[in-house]
Amino acid sequence: MGIADLPLWQTVLAFLSAGVLIAWVGTHLAGLADRLADRTGLGEALAGAFFLGMITSLPGLAASVTAALEGRPALAISNALGGIAVQTAFLALADISYRKANLEHAAASLQNIGQIALLVITLALVLLALAGPSVSLGPIHPVTPFILVVLIAGVVIVYRMGEKPMWSPRSTRETVPDKPDRDARQERLAPLIIKFSLAGLVVMVAGVVVAHSTGVIADATGISDSVAGAMLSGVVTSLPELVTTLAAVRRGALTLAVADIVGGNTFDMLFVVAIDLAFVSGSVFGAPGVGMREIFLTALIILLNVILLLGMLYRQTSGPGNIGLESVLTLIVYVGGFVVLAGMG
Repeated sequence: MGIADLPLWQTVLAFLSAGVLIAWVGTHLAGLADRLADRTGLGEALAGAFFLGMITSLPGLAASVTAALEGRPALAISNALGGIAVQTAFLALADISYRKANLEHAAASLQNIGQIALLVITLALVLLALAGPSVSLGPIHPVTPFILVVLIAGVVIVYRMGEKPMWSPRSTRETVPDKPDRDARQERLAPLIIKFSLAGLVVMVAGVVVAHSTGVIADATGISDSVAGAMLSGVVTSLPELVTTLAAVRRGALTLAVADIVGGNTFDMLFVVAIDLAFVSGSVFGAPGVGMREIFLTALIILLNVILLLGMLYRQTSGPGNIGLESVLTLIVYVGGFVVLAGMG
C-alpha cells in the first residue's frame, strides 16, 4: 500500500515524519562539511557550495523529480523554486542568530557573491522560458541545456575567483576569516566521505516521501500544486539548509554558513534541468498548470537574491536589531510574496 492509499491524517504524519528526519540528519551535516573543508583544503566557501549545498539539496531534488515523474509539473517546479526562496529567507534567520555583527559583513566572500550572481542569471533564464512562447527541443525546452551549460561554466568561474581573486573584501575587526583547523588535516578522509554519503541517501529517500505526501495533501485539501510545492514540500525539503546554516554559525564557520545557502540555491537550479528531463509529456515550462504563479515565484526569488547580493556588497556592520538591513528586507519580501502567492490560488 502506497502513501496515496493512506488516510489523510496518516499522509500528514508521513509528511511531518520525513521532515523531522530531514532536519535531524541536517544537524550533523555542518560539522562533517566543516571537517571536510579543512581536510581537503577547499575552504569553507567551496565546501559549503559543493559538499554541503549539494547534500542538503538532495531532498528537494528527490521531491521535484518524483513529482515530475508522477505527472505533476506545477508541484515539481514550485517545489524547486519554493526551496530557493525559503532558503534565502533562512539566511536572514541565521543573521538574527549571529549577534556580534551583520552575518553578511562578517562572512565576506567573493565566491559567495559570485554564486549569487550565477543564481540570478539562471533564474532569469527560467523566467524567460516561463514567460516566453511554448516551444520544445524534443521533449525539453531549449533553455534547459543552456541552464546546465551556464551552471557548469559559472561554477568554474566561481572556483577561479577563489584561486585567483581580482579583488577581495576589506577585512575589519568584525570579519571572521576562514582558518582551517590544523588537526583536521590528520583526519582520515574515507570515513568522512562515507558518513556524508549515507546522510545524503537518508535525506534523499525522505524527500521522495515528502513529494508523494504533498501531492496527496494537495488533492485532499484542494490546494493548488503550485502553492503546495512552494509552501509545503519546498519548505520541508529545505530544512537541512536551515539547521546546517544555524549549526555552522554556532561553530563560528560563518563563510560555510552563507556558502551552504547560496551554494545550495545554485545547485537547486539543477532541479529545473532534472524536472524537464523527468517530465515525459513535453517541456515542463509549457505544461498544464504551470503559468503565472511560477512566473511570480521566479521573479520573487530574483528580487530576494538581488537584495542579498547588494547586502553582501554594501557590508553593513549592523542594522535594525543588530542584523543587516538586507535581512529585514528579505523577511518582509518573502512573507509578503507568499501571502500574494497564496492569494493566487
